[in-house]
Amino acid sequence: MQTDCVLVPDWPAPERVKALVTTRLGGVSLGGFASLNLGTHVNDERDSVAQNRLTLANHTGLAASRFAWLDQVHGLAIITAEAGGQVVQADGSDTTENNLACVVMTADCLPVLFCDQAGTKVSAVHAGWRGLAGGILQKAVQRFADPSKVMAWLGPAISQAHFEVGNDVYQAFIANNAQNHSAFTASEDPNKWMADIYQLARLQLKSAGVDQIYGGQYCTYADEKHFYSYRRDGVESGRMASLVWLNSDVRTS
Repeated sequence: MQTDCVLVPDWPAPERVKALVTTRLGGVSLGGFASLNLGTHVNDERDSVAQNRLTLANHTGLAASRFAWLDQVHGLAIITAEAGGQVVQADGSDTTENNLACVVMTADCLPVLFCDQAGTKVSAVHAGWRGLAGGILQKAVQRFADPSKVMAWLGPAISQAHFEVGNDVYQAFIANNAQNHSAFTASEDPNKWMADIYQLARLQLKSAGVDQIYGGQYCTYADEKHFYSYRRDGVESGRMASLVWLNSDVRTS
């Protein structure tokens, strides 16, 4: 896989913490799914998805069985990652196990990767607006021993300029925290708002005790060359993968 087919988080994670996000480049899928679609739940050819996942595995050096894929449902469940190919219904996972990748898939929703400063635990979370409003990032942080020693990286998601939401979404966030108002600006439609999913994530992470927050500079909707976007492309949209794991070849001190 070429280096321009993946993004590597720019964060000061320990050496043994490995992470990346795929782009839509470098795979074999065709049509609207071109080309590195990793989602099996969309209408892409399953053989193409299988080949794309093998390409990803080869790039990481991990066995295909060491990817903890999830059946994401826009809920709040976070599980301990499991190897072996069993797909569990959840929207996040974490692990202290070596060479086991926590994986989430997105195409506008926000992927958030976590690790602790000691490099002993990692986590990946899928955060759409429902998950954010429900506090999924707080739940993820609470599964670490010390939130002040957790760092988070915000992966590619839809930007505020393209994320128009209804008043029900706005009210769901304001009901949880009045400060969330700062993440919304008025839309041309008086009944709608433009939501900043990155700012909503930062506010939630800070309220959970996380000060080390990185990333948040991409827009899946605007960058059609590199990213899938469900809001832009609809049901023909593929999915990127965001993953993080602990490399057994690097020892902790």
